[in-house]
Amino acid sequence: MNEARCVGYRAHRASPFVRPVTAPEQESCIIADLSKGAPPSAVPSQEIPGGQVAVAVRGITKRFPGVVANKDIDITVRRGSIHALVGENGAGKSTLMKILYGVQKADEGTIAVDGQELTLNSPADAIAAGIGMVFQHFKLADNFTVLENVVLGAEKLHGIGGKARERIQELSTTYGLGLRPDDLVEKLGVGDRQRVEILKVLYRGAKIIILDEPTAVLVPQEVDELFTNLAGLKADGLTVIFISHKLDEVRKVADDITVIRRGTTVGTADPKKITSRQLAEMMVGSQLPTPETTESTVTDKVVLQIDRLCLAEVGVAPVLSDIDLTIHAGEVLGIAGVEGNGQAELVEVIMGMREPTGGRIHYLDEDITDWDTRKIREAGVGYIPEDRHRHGLVLSAPLWENRMLGHQTQAPNSNGPLLTAGAARADTTRIVEAYDVRTPSIDVMATSLSGGNQQKLIVGREMSHDPKVLVAAHPTRGVDVGAQAAIWDHIREARRNGLAVLLISADLDELIGLSDTIRVILRGRLSGDFDPATVSAEDLGAAMTGATTDEERAS
Repeated sequence: MNEARCVGYRAHRASPFVRPVTAPEQESCIIADLSKGAPPSAVPSQEIPGGQVAVAVRGITKRFPGVVANKDIDITVRRGSIHALVGENGAGKSTLMKILYGVQKADEGTIAVDGQELTLNSPADAIAAGIGMVFQHFKLADNFTVLENVVLGAEKLHGIGGKARERIQELSTTYGLGLRPDDLVEKLGVGDRQRVEILKVLYRGAKIIILDEPTAVLVPQEVDELFTNLAGLKADGLTVIFISHKLDEVRKVADDITVIRRGTTVGTADPKKITSRQLAEMMVGSQLPTPETTESTVTDKVVLQIDRLCLAEVGVAPVLSDIDLTIHAGEVLGIAGVEGNGQAELVEVIMGMREPTGGRIHYLDEDITDWDTRKIREAGVGYIPEDRHRHGLVLSAPLWENRMLGHQTQAPNSNGPLLTAGAARADTTRIVEAYDVRTPSIDVMATSLSGGNQQKLIVGREMSHDPKVLVAAHPTRGVDVGAQAAIWDHIREARRNGLAVLLISADLDELIGLSDTIRVILRGRLSGDFDPATVSAEDLGAAMTGATTDEERAS
C-alpha cells in the first residue's frame, strides 16, 4: 500500500423462576431479606454492621407518568466503605442516583448525609453536601488539559493557576491517580480519562462518590488499577457508591451490596459470602448467564471482506492502517481494543459514514467502498452503534418512531414513498414484547427508558430486518445480566441462521464466549487471530495495551 494513502433468597414478590433456598444458604448470603414481610423503610440501618452511616436513604419514591421508577427504596451506606448497588435495567438505580445527586427530586422519602436530613434541589446542593458523581459517559473536553477540565466550573475554589495546579497534583499523588495537569485529555486512554473524572469530584471536596458503571469500558488491567484507586479512597475515609452489572467485580470490590428489583429494594448481601450466580438470581430471578457458544456454524460463504483498508487524516498518524479481515456466513469475528485505537473509525468506514483513503470493502459480491450509509443499510447490513444516544436513537421521539430509524425505506415502515405509521406501530409492539423492552407504552419518548431498555429496542429493530451482516459495537454495554442473556441468545440464533457478525466489545468474556475468531486492534492495526478456546482475558488485555507483540506470542 502506498504510504501516502495510509498517512437463598427470594424476589420481593414470589416468582416461579426463583429456586428455593435452604436455610443455611440464606443465612450465609443475605444480611437483610426484604421479602420477609417488613417494608423496606422498616429495615433498621443497624442491619448493616460496623461503621458510621454516611448516607441513609429512607422510603424514596419517584413517579413518572405511567410508571413508578422508585418505590419505598431504603439504603444504608457506611462511611469509608464501597457500597455496590445492583439491579436489572429499569430497576430504578439511575433514578435513585439522580435523586441522590440532586438532578431529580423524590416524591416521597428522605435522604440523610452524615446524620443530617437534606433537601437536594440541584447538583450544586449535592456537591455542597460532599456528594460527587462520575457518570458512565465521561463529561470531558478533549481539547482541554487535565487541569482545565478539573477546574472548569470550580474556578472559585483555587483559581486557575498555581494553587489549582498544586491541589490537582496533591490529589493525584495522594490517591495514586498518576495524572499530570498539563496533559491533553484527547491524548489520554480510557482509564486515565476516568481518573480525571474522579479527580474532578475530589477537587470539589466530595466525600461520597457515586460511580456509574465505572468498568464498562476498561480492560482487565485498568479495572485492577481502578480498584486500587478505590481502595486508596476508602482508606482515606471516603465513601463510594458503586453501580455495576458485572457481578464478579462487585463481589471483588464491594464491602456491602444492595439489590434493587422493579424499583424496590430487595435486600442486602455480603459480597464475601454470596456467589455471582446467587446474586444474579437475587437480581433477576434466574441464573447468571454466560455468553458461551459451543457449536460452530461458520460456513465457507464470504459475506464481508475488507482489503488493506486505510484511513488517514491530514497532519496526524493514520487512524487505520492496512486493515484486512474476512467474515463468513454464520461467523462472529470479535474485535478487542482499548477505546481510541481505531475501532470506532473502522465501524464508521464500513457503514459508509467515513470515506476511506485506501483499500476496498466487499459485501457479498458487491464493492461497497463508495456506497452511502442508506444504500448499505438497505442492502442488509445491520448496525448496533457504540453510542446509542448519538447514533441509535432520537431521545425526544416516541419508541415507534425510533423503530423506523435507519429503515425508513423498508417495510413495515414504508410502502413506496409513503411512511406507514400504523404498521410501524404494530411492529414496535411486537419488538417490545419479543425483546422484553420494559415500557408503559410505545408512545413514550425514548429518553424515558433506562439505558438497557433503549439498547434492547435497538437490537430488536436491527434484527427485525434479517440482516446478512451485523456490525455490533458494544451490544450489551450498560445492560443487566438478564438483558445480556437475551441479546446473546438473539445473536446466537441469527448466527445459526447464517448471520455474519462483526462484534466490537470491551467485555472480554463476551468476546471470548461469542466469537469464532478474535483479533485485537491497537493504534489502528489489527493483530493476528486469537483462538477463543484458548485465549484468556488477561492475554487479550495485554495485547490491547501493547504489553505483548505478535512475535512474543509466537515465541
